[in-house]
Amino acid sequence: MSSEHSAYLSDPAPGRGALRPARSWLRSDAPAISLNGSWRFRLSPTASVTEEFAADDFDDAGWDTLPVPAHWVLEGDGAYGRPIYTNIQFPFPIDPPHVPDENPTGDYRRQVELPADWSGAERVVLRFDGVESVFKVWVNGVEIGSAAGSRLAHEFDVTSSVRPGGNVVAVRVHQWSAASYVEDQDQWWLPGIFRDVTLIARPAGGLDDVWLRTGFDDGRGTVDPEITADATAFPVTLRIPELGVERVWSTPAEVRAFPLADVHPWSAERPRLYDVTVSTAAETIALRVGFRTVEIRGDCFLVNGRRVVFHGVNRHEAHPERGRVFDEEHAREDLARMKRFNVNAIRTSHYPPHPRLLDLADELGFWVVLECDLETHGFGKVGWVGNPSDDPAWRAAFLDRIERTVERDKNHPSVVMWSLGNEAGTGGNLAAMSAWVHARDPERPVHYEGDYTGEYTDVYSRMYASVSETERIGSDNSCNSDGSGSTLLNCTPAQSARQRTRPFLLCEYAHAMGNGPGGFDQYEELVHRYPRLHGGFVWEWRDHGILTTTPDGTPYHAYGGDFGEVVHDGNFVMDGMLLSDDVPTPSLHEYRAVVQPFALAFDGDRLTVTNLRHSADSCDLRFVWRVEHDGTRVADGVLEVPVLAAGGTEHVPLPPITVSPDAETWLTVDAVLAEATAWAPAGHVVATAQSDRSVRRPVPGVRPRTGWRPGSGAQALGIADFVDGSLVRLAGREVSGPRLELFRAPTDNDESPSDGVEGSDASVAGVSHAELWRREGLDRLVTRRVSVEHGPSALRTVDKVSAADSGRAVTVESVWSLDGTGADGGELELRVEITPSTGWRTVWPRIGIRFELPDGDAPVDRAEWFGLGPFESYPDSLRAARTGRFSSSVADLSVGYARPQETGHRSGLRRLSLAAGAAEVLRITAVPDTRGRRPGFTLSRHTPQQLDRAAHPHELPVTTTTQLIVDAAQHGLGSRSCGPDVRPEFALRPEARTIRLRIAAG
Repeated sequence: MSSEHSAYLSDPAPGRGALRPARSWLRSDAPAISLNGSWRFRLSPTASVTEEFAADDFDDAGWDTLPVPAHWVLEGDGAYGRPIYTNIQFPFPIDPPHVPDENPTGDYRRQVELPADWSGAERVVLRFDGVESVFKVWVNGVEIGSAAGSRLAHEFDVTSSVRPGGNVVAVRVHQWSAASYVEDQDQWWLPGIFRDVTLIARPAGGLDDVWLRTGFDDGRGTVDPEITADATAFPVTLRIPELGVERVWSTPAEVRAFPLADVHPWSAERPRLYDVTVSTAAETIALRVGFRTVEIRGDCFLVNGRRVVFHGVNRHEAHPERGRVFDEEHAREDLARMKRFNVNAIRTSHYPPHPRLLDLADELGFWVVLECDLETHGFGKVGWVGNPSDDPAWRAAFLDRIERTVERDKNHPSVVMWSLGNEAGTGGNLAAMSAWVHARDPERPVHYEGDYTGEYTDVYSRMYASVSETERIGSDNSCNSDGSGSTLLNCTPAQSARQRTRPFLLCEYAHAMGNGPGGFDQYEELVHRYPRLHGGFVWEWRDHGILTTTPDGTPYHAYGGDFGEVVHDGNFVMDGMLLSDDVPTPSLHEYRAVVQPFALAFDGDRLTVTNLRHSADSCDLRFVWRVEHDGTRVADGVLEVPVLAAGGTEHVPLPPITVSPDAETWLTVDAVLAEATAWAPAGHVVATAQSDRSVRRPVPGVRPRTGWRPGSGAQALGIADFVDGSLVRLAGREVSGPRLELFRAPTDNDESPSDGVEGSDASVAGVSHAELWRREGLDRLVTRRVSVEHGPSALRTVDKVSAADSGRAVTVESVWSLDGTGADGGELELRVEITPSTGWRTVWPRIGIRFELPDGDAPVDRAEWFGLGPFESYPDSLRAARTGRFSSSVADLSVGYARPQETGHRSGLRRLSLAAGAAEVLRITAVPDTRGRRPGFTLSRHTPQQLDRAAHPHELPVTTTTQLIVDAAQHGLGSRSCGPDVRPEFALRPEARTIRLRIAAG
């Protein structure tokens, strides 16, 4: 390719020939032709291929066909290259603005018939809603222009190039360009025309653009219209049929704001929209408007005069088969699922989504922080040298990106804040973007997390601030010697003082990678305590796994490295609360419980109900109660709760509760939808709370035993059979154990190095917990039998457990005993005393015992338990757990995380029943320890060590054994994969623990 034709690949400018100014994405009755569908396609390995393909008479019969919209690397079973995942790394040399000659280049051709009646159009416009990364366009062999900005819309005037009848549109797309340096956005690199392509007839006398600014104040609304059209297009008529509004403006000078009485406000909770049309004689535009006013008052962010708390998620556009290609049905269900899980806000990380998504956000109700298509994170590796954010050569591109972002989506009431981009350092180009936004739309604040000092943004934003740091920001209770207040990260005292006058939000927190995060509730408590804290956005909504298959055809969700990338960031792309196949993880259930919009608190014979919503009352809810004895329902009903306004509190009498003298009594109250909504059926639980009304009973003491004597050989104790002190059968089934288990398959948080800032005092900066556990040999413990002793109806063994090349050990004393009489000789009890030696230098992942249950005639494949459930739970992730009776298959007890890891732990165990098919096998009762602490359990087809060795679920071995682990304690989850470690109060330090189990045949 000649330098003349290739120079634009290394040009920081945003391209040439695209129409400006950018305009809104509008529904018009003007004629349009969708060019979505099958295009002729050719892929070349470099950008040097000639451009003769653009000629209208070029013979493309030998080319392949490719759908548009699509990413070419996701089509053709790998024939067109493979996806690349990086978080921060650039998958090409850092040599801005240049890119390698090895630059996959896709050529597209499409025939389109232009209707004869389009000859009267004033202009014909060709619109591209999304092309990655840079592209050039020809129509009938005439070069039209080029554009960069992959997630932005570009329109080209092709009036002089089209003709009635057949036309040829040709597009050349390059995977890499200068634009790639500012699109390093923690995602898959997926080239191609991946959003809609449309040919539009613009009529003479039409509407070039419409912006209806709206406001709301105490029942009154305002409409402030901006109409972009030639004077010859007037008169222009605006109608709002539901409000009986018809405004006719004969000239542009007459267009002005006007008030409206008795309108309903728009909010994320009650997303009230009004249909509007704006018309000329030649064209009608249809919009939906919502009345709301956004403002910052002091250090509070307000909508319609009320403080907003963002219970939000970061949302990438991701589909396991289509990548970033928009699927409206899938997106609608995705947003409905967010609503069902009490998510009320979306940060569009890190680019504008397909415009229809914002229509859905308007309709279903979300606060949206709309982010520009901008990130230069990879420059951090070179100390930000050459970062485009402060290079004047890139200013036009930066401004073009923010202009196209704001102009396209300015009509959406859901958009309450503009974000300049993400992780692009700082510099004059970002400041210029902010100045442009403030001038164009002064009513919506500007966000950018990288502006630590608050020089050009309106809110103070941080990523992954720890709980203690967030508390300091909220309370500002730490002062410098001059009394000026605490100095914030990367700020001088004066800059800190400025930031402390602004609303604070966590644009990313609680990194939801794999099993985790922990600590949602601690952040949420701070939001309610300190008004300047406005919540935040969990990173992130969903995993980005790409559905693929192994060579033998086994399907799985791939992550970084699975496509042979030269550089990649592994499974860091799997960091959502929703798995790639749309399955909610336990973390999403935990999040729903923590951020529920009603606080329900029990106070004796009353229930205190507080409405935490932004502005909606409780008229859409019913409050139902039930009483359970040991998990079995014995009574239920409906509470008479008055309608509560937002922020209101009521004290409601509770019904009389029948307390069982010999079973646990639990009272549960649920706030449920009274009627179906667009996002959930009637009866959907919005908020819930439980109260323990049980009679307190003492923990049964341990019966002292004497008369111990050394012994070996076979022994039977009721349903248990032993050989040389080792269990071999229970209730007629082969069983082995208990074996001390201190290891868990490390979670993604466990595998991440500590930053040494906050967490357990056993953290080592730069080293992961998992590495420390492996150094200590917790994954490869061996046992030395110290003694075997027999007593009357009892057996005692003492084991010393340690690892190769370690001087630290754990002493395990196991006592099996029979009490009473019966068909099996009495009740069988196991008591295990676990005592560590001194010198342990790390937290432990767990303190538990493991039993192996071989399949025999039928595998143990089902569990029923009374305890906490139904989802897995850990010390710092317990809010979604409730006490009750639950059942599950063994397979469903585990979560299919993209990288196998610790999963399936259920806390607070009382009783557990194991079944093989329809036959109950064993019944286990867990006895609390002397401090009232209850164990948890995990039931799985794999050992922690087997899970640890697999990189994907399909790599786990086929087994013939079910593993039962009963844990006295588990280490917390934390958010260390990108954020703070497990808080000290949830860290598990080596300590002596006791496990007591009573075991009976099924």
